[in-house]
Amino acid sequence: MEIRDLTEADLDAVLDGRKRAFGPLSEGSAAVWRKLVLPFLAEGRYLGAFAGNRLVGTARINPYTQWWHGRPVSMGGVASVTVSPEDRGRGAGRQIMLAVIERAAELGHLVSALYPATTHVYRRLGWEHAGAQLIAAIPAEALRRVTAAEPVALRRMGPGDAAELRSVIARVYTATRASGPILYDEETWRLWLDDDDDFCYLADDGFVTYSWSGEDIRVDNLVAGSEATARALWAMVGTHATVAKQVRAPIMPDDPVFWLLADRKEDTLTQPRWMFRLLDVAEAIEARGYPAAVTVDAVVQVQDAQRPGNSGGWRIEVGGGSGAATRADSGAGPVLGIGGLSALYAGIPASTLRRAGLLTGPTDEDEALDAAFAAKPYMLDYF
Repeated sequence: MEIRDLTEADLDAVLDGRKRAFGPLSEGSAAVWRKLVLPFLAEGRYLGAFAGNRLVGTARINPYTQWWHGRPVSMGGVASVTVSPEDRGRGAGRQIMLAVIERAAELGHLVSALYPATTHVYRRLGWEHAGAQLIAAIPAEALRRVTAAEPVALRRMGPGDAAELRSVIARVYTATRASGPILYDEETWRLWLDDDDDFCYLADDGFVTYSWSGEDIRVDNLVAGSEATARALWAMVGTHATVAKQVRAPIMPDDPVFWLLADRKEDTLTQPRWMFRLLDVAEAIEARGYPAAVTVDAVVQVQDAQRPGNSGGWRIEVGGGSGAATRADSGAGPVLGIGGLSALYAGIPASTLRRAGLLTGPTDEDEALDAAFAAKPYMLDYF
């Protein structure tokens, strides 16, 4: 089996494989998909597994920025992982994902994330459960009662606003010390903002994109950096309560919308889970943000069979909101596979990792590591 870069000539076969894996796309959605992936082909972001001239499987590496405690980290978002039904169970998925790991690192990504259709394949290659896309079902009438704190200028936005939108998102995620949410490249945002079925509004410190879903409202994204903007955006969505009964929206783990509602009895949430992997231990730890009041000096032992350069002893030092990982004694400290370290990086507590068998050895530094990597990771976007 050969793994190689896909070209435009392969896209019909790729669409056929996607249909067999996930179901058919409408003609309009297929056209948008082609526009989305074309730039990635030249960048080596779409890989195919071939048996002779026959396409067996695919995987795409999306160029994302992911925030970790308010700092941007280059992230390869793995999507469109497919294997033809007649070729499953023969190792094609593993081979293409091994190639994805190396290619994502070559492209300069420090970490990687994906939404798994199945867990075991990815876990064996170093990805581990880290966070979720939390989707809330909120009565539209409850949002109609949210009132504006002060006037906020909201304007409609389109493809020409992609650069400004990216700037707003980056500012809000940095200021709120967000962990987990992602930022699309400008061209991808241009495509999403060109959809006539979506309603898109921009403020100085926030935005919302939403659409009708049957007789209800589906919010694709809502980000706000202040109370005034949060109230203004949610209140605008709530104006549809005269028709819509329910609003489904991706939210943060402690989203302010729940504190804006006049009556909150229970939260109705679904949680599509995502998995996460460090590709470069030293660079990923240096790029991440940390609580400014936390100081840590700990040694850990890492095992990464797919990227041996990550294996061995690492001294993790955190202080003043920054971190670093340098080579250390290969015999000291607790032991983690790359999946366990990735989960720790994402804020999964050491006690959880120990009871799941992902962290072993001395416990002296557990509390300090928990404090350094504390996070409630989430994504607003599904890819």
